[in-house]
Amino acid sequence: QVQLVESGGGLVQPGGSLRLSCSASGNIFSIKFMGWYRQAPGKQRELIAIITTGSTTTYGDSVKGRFTISRDNAKNTVYLQMNSLKPEDTAVYYCNFVSTWDHVYWGQGTQVTVSS
Repeated sequence: QVQLVESGGGLVQPGGSLRLSCSASGNIFSIKFMGWYRQAPGKQRELIAIITTGSTTTYGDSVKGRFTISRDNAKNTVYLQMNSLKPEDTAVYYCNFVSTWDHVYWGQGTQVTVSS
């Protein structure tokens, strides 16, 4: 049974920074994509960032230049460094792993709140 465990969410003031982490436990052999999504109340889940095995990255337009995704393949861990946070970044953030065999895994979600 594969589980994704997220950490690092919380309350931060506008302009501040947070770093999210997501690690996989269990029998997951090879992960081709690691990513982050978020969902705000009343809105659809949106893509934040994806990183491939070769560290090619893709970002959603709303976070380009402010967020950075990275991964540690040896630890099956993905990170999301979030800088210059805005109130509109407030959401539940989910990590997402896609295996080489296209199995999709989701984390439980971690709340990020940007407010003064």
